[in-house]
Amino acid sequence: MKLAVLGGSFNPVHLGHLYLADAAISGFGFDRVLLVPAFRSPFKQGAAAPSPQDRLAMLAASIPGDPRLLIDDCEIRREGVSYTVDTLADIYRRYLPEGRLALILGDDLARDFPRWKKSDQILSMADIIIARRTLADTAEYPYPCRQMQNEAVGISSAQVRELIAQGKHWRYLVPAGARTIIEERGLYGLPDSGPAEDGVPAGDFVSGPGLIIRMEAEARRTLTLSRFLHSRQVAVMTADLCRIFGLDSRAGYLAGIVHDIGKHLGDEELVRLAKTDRLPISAVEKQKPSLLHGRAGAALLKNQYGIRDRDILDAVRFHTTGSGSMGPLAKALYIADKIESSREGVEPGLRDFRGYEGTGEQGLDRLFGKIFTETVAWLRLKKFDLYEGTLRQLERIERGVPR
Repeated sequence: MKLAVLGGSFNPVHLGHLYLADAAISGFGFDRVLLVPAFRSPFKQGAAAPSPQDRLAMLAASIPGDPRLLIDDCEIRREGVSYTVDTLADIYRRYLPEGRLALILGDDLARDFPRWKKSDQILSMADIIIARRTLADTAEYPYPCRQMQNEAVGISSAQVRELIAQGKHWRYLVPAGARTIIEERGLYGLPDSGPAEDGVPAGDFVSGPGLIIRMEAEARRTLTLSRFLHSRQVAVMTADLCRIFGLDSRAGYLAGIVHDIGKHLGDEELVRLAKTDRLPISAVEKQKPSLLHGRAGAALLKNQYGIRDRDILDAVRFHTTGSGSMGPLAKALYIADKIESSREGVEPGLRDFRGYEGTGEQGLDRLFGKIFTETVAWLRLKKFDLYEGTLRQLERIERGVPR
């Protein structure tokens, strides 16, 4: 996987940011761009900012249905001043990129790069790509770099903030999802009453006709922000696994983005929804109803959102506990949920799929068996009671039964 990193305050995210990410993918052949919002930028400490969670939420709302773009909140989780050298080392450790990372810099920051903390070390870790933000022509820089042949987009976050504060037109300088959050939360001094500009009602957001986009918007609305970011990481990795093993990557993304759709429900509602699948509720599930969120989520998807695909429903139903009757999509989702790239404490080698490419469902079964048995070993180490379906699946793996 060829990765590029685009960092910044994203205060707020605007169309220029997403244009640069798209231009990097099309111009340099990257598979994915990681958008990394800073907790506190060393260059913009005087800029007025909403909370890091507000900036994360705007970013998450701005890229529905596009698995080429990932959000990584490592700098926000670290807190303090965000230094690129630390972020790149962290990304190498968790994402296992193919070859060197690329770091995208706008030409407004590029001249100051030699003064960045440990800039020489950054150069040893990543290829620098200079994107046009302010300059019409390319320029010379005193360090190795490549220059992106993009059009300069005359939008900056400072400009958007100023337009909002002045009550001027700004809404179509930012993605629709970010606009909605700015309006709903009254960010950047936006008045919280009265009609919106251009006759667009405050909070109006049309996510598009596609089922994936609609369900991603629903997951973002329903889940906590951290749970949604996890779900999106799972969606992207499940889609990747489906491509590797010859499955439908769109079904993988959809299953991943909705796999925790029942996570926010209370115990009574979890039990009520789980009973609709007419499977017994085990003693372990009665003792810990949160284990039912997969079964409850599958019931919600079927009854409330009209999703009838059995493979998707089963993948969501069994993603936590496993089952003795898991199909290929359910196995792919289970793997992604356990090892997605924002999870801490995962052995890096588990995320290296190169030995499994081109092996079809047989390779998927080998990878699933490895992840499943390691997960069970961890649960036993923590002295957790195991669900009956987990034990049945473990027995199948130990007997070498592929399905």
